[in-house]
Amino acid sequence: MLNLTPKEVAARSGLRINPCKTCQPVGALYAALGVHRCMPHSHGSQGCASYHRTFLSRHFKEPAIASTSSFTEGASVFGGGSNIRTAVKNVFDIYNPDIIAVHTTCLSETIGDDMGSYISEMDLPEGKYVVHTNTPSYVGSHIDGFANMMTGFINYLANKTGEGNGKTALFPGFLNPGDMRELRRIASLMKVPHILFPDTSGVMDAPMTGVYAMYPSGGTTIPEIIALGDCAQTLALGELTSEEPAGVLERKCKVPYKLLPLPIGVANTDALVMELSHLLAEEPAAELEEERGQLLDVMLDAHFYHYGRSVAVFGDPDTVLGLTALVLEMGMLPKYVVTGTPGEAFTRKANAVLAAHGAQGCRAKAACDLFELHQWLKNEPVDLLLGTSYGKQIAKAEDIPFVRAGFPILDRYAHSYFPIVGYRGALHLVEKISDALMERQDRDAADEDLELVM
Repeated sequence: MLNLTPKEVAARSGLRINPCKTCQPVGALYAALGVHRCMPHSHGSQGCASYHRTFLSRHFKEPAIASTSSFTEGASVFGGGSNIRTAVKNVFDIYNPDIIAVHTTCLSETIGDDMGSYISEMDLPEGKYVVHTNTPSYVGSHIDGFANMMTGFINYLANKTGEGNGKTALFPGFLNPGDMRELRRIASLMKVPHILFPDTSGVMDAPMTGVYAMYPSGGTTIPEIIALGDCAQTLALGELTSEEPAGVLERKCKVPYKLLPLPIGVANTDALVMELSHLLAEEPAAELEEERGQLLDVMLDAHFYHYGRSVAVFGDPDTVLGLTALVLEMGMLPKYVVTGTPGEAFTRKANAVLAAHGAQGCRAKAACDLFELHQWLKNEPVDLLLGTSYGKQIAKAEDIPFVRAGFPILDRYAHSYFPIVGYRGALHLVEKISDALMERQDRDAADEDLELVM
């Protein structure tokens, strides 16, 4: 039995308790769903595909379609070549997608299946495509899987013809459909012709019509992915998610890229709007200037509820960096900034954001789990938790106000329809954070104190 003082936290390297991430194939499946008429395909066992689909369906409250190679003992020993060939034929015959996006799993990665060779030897129907990426579940996280699937599409499809299309390739990062709609709206207001890839809007937030559509109307089309090679430039949003796909497109098709943080908060959204403004030498749209002013007005109005309050931020790396920037702009102190995705680049960027705002006494960590965060909170509590549904039990145990943001949110509805990016998204977050802090004050304050506030 370890004898720990209240200030000590035991170090762990081989065990994760309440992980702050999930596996690569989940991200790969989500990226594939952002392509129009695409069937994601899990090259592994049925259980893997079921888990990945369930994980996404719980967050989006929408069906996440996928097919599987259905490994059994034979494929596990002799390889899954026969399985993938049969699966591709059956999927095209029965479900008739335009493209199948194959991602690997722990099992197929461990036995060493050569997916590139399998696919190159297939006799595909005319006008149909198969792409793949490698996504071992025991490396990285769903963020890496999302980026790897984007890279797979670019490697197979993006083509430079030499006839530029004058468009901007806009890589959104790992975001909800509502965020992708907001990014398209901002780019359209700035009159920048663009290709958003991937785009899960219209797929994972498709309307209820009474008629089931296996392939809803949304998603980046195959011709648009091919045309990425003729774009004038790439704006890669989410520095830790989109840099690798943008780099692959640059190396393959000579499309230069600009790396930007997720546009969460005032300064990060300013960076996106100004970059779009520079592309066409246009002034920022009046509508966006008005939204920015409204956001600042609300932040100023409610600043005495935010100022000096401490917060723990956790979730996906780029989302956490954006949320951290926002709460700093609100005058709050992000005491703990953590992600489950491995990579010290996150820690460096988080510390840079903290240093830029003069924040002291804060701790940033990658490859962190929420059990460790809980231990820190027991030693030094905060005023607010900001992150995914996995912080719910910590909030209950420590009686801390909790605002859900990011991925996954499993115990609430409609969240994926509302953006957290852009000025509108920041306004939505400021409202949620303000409500949580004010509700706690209402609960704890004496009646005579409440009468002074009202």
